[in-house]
Amino acid sequence: MEFQSLSEFIPFSHKPFIVAGPCSAETEEQVYQTALQLSDIQNVKVFRSGIWKPRTRPNSFEGLGEKALPWLVKAAKDHGFFSATEVANAHHVELCLKAGIDILWIGARTTVNPFTVQEIADALQGVDKPVFVKNPVNPDIELWVGAIERIYYTGNCKIAAVHRGFSTAEKYEYRNAPTWEIPIELKRRFPKLPLICDPSHITGKRGLLQKVSQKALDLDVDGLMIETHIDPDRALSDAQQQITPQQLTQLLSKLVYKQQEGITQREHAELEKLRQEIDELDEKIIALLANRMHISERIGGYKKQHQMTILQLERWRHIFESRTRQGSSLGLSERFLQKFLENLHKESIKRQEGE
Repeated sequence: MEFQSLSEFIPFSHKPFIVAGPCSAETEEQVYQTALQLSDIQNVKVFRSGIWKPRTRPNSFEGLGEKALPWLVKAAKDHGFFSATEVANAHHVELCLKAGIDILWIGARTTVNPFTVQEIADALQGVDKPVFVKNPVNPDIELWVGAIERIYYTGNCKIAAVHRGFSTAEKYEYRNAPTWEIPIELKRRFPKLPLICDPSHITGKRGLLQKVSQKALDLDVDGLMIETHIDPDRALSDAQQQITPQQLTQLLSKLVYKQQEGITQREHAELEKLRQEIDELDEKIIALLANRMHISERIGGYKKQHQMTILQLERWRHIFESRTRQGSSLGLSERFLQKFLENLHKESIKRQEGE
């Protein structure tokens, strides 16, 4: 698939490219004043606001709906921004097109449902507007890719992916786990697909925005979507993750944007040397893993011959605990070790079963 670069359909010259605005449109004054205060920030090119809010529980603030669309359009237009909002069904698309919204985005709860995404895609047939596609709530890259493909097959090349993190039952530092390997894999598959990070929804806490924003830039994302509100503590939705336009200015001033251009020949040679060391280590690791799986197959044959169960719980518990302790003592994160060992055990079981 061939995509337009972000700068081709949203002209900007200063990185990082920023999408900013309140989580929800609450009043006409709130929307307009937020846009006014954001207009002094050079990096902000898109003014966003939620018109319809898909909430987890009923009786929460679910947005003002259609009547707030003109507020968003006027606030953006008057201050030189593109306007953007979320659409969750084909009817939302029709209302946004009629109101003159510049950019539509598909939210995480919608991306997870291929039927709904297809209905939105059908409503966008022949429409030449940028569409942002957020990752699904669950960590499934194929659902994300599928939603992007459905929009692409309408003939639209003005697509950007938005990484907003993934829901997890585990207790975690963030509201939604970043699971960085998934957006990295998306970029590997589609190098020209613009990728925007939404640290507001990843963190759920304004105090963590700086950390995640810098991490995203270090991974070479094209831009950031950060929720801003003139009075965040009184926001009707997601108050804890929103910041003021002034706080956004401070956040952006502290970011370090690392560019590939300008690296000296000597620095490049040093980097290539380190990469070569990694390549050599990876080859050894893969060879060792292959040997380990061959031994697992032999163990499986032994168990079958002696009518032993494949799963030996005490042995697995010993491996899990001892390897985790060993890895932790060498500076590896416990979360990484647990995921690695669980995948290793699953593959070993398959080999022992002869699959």
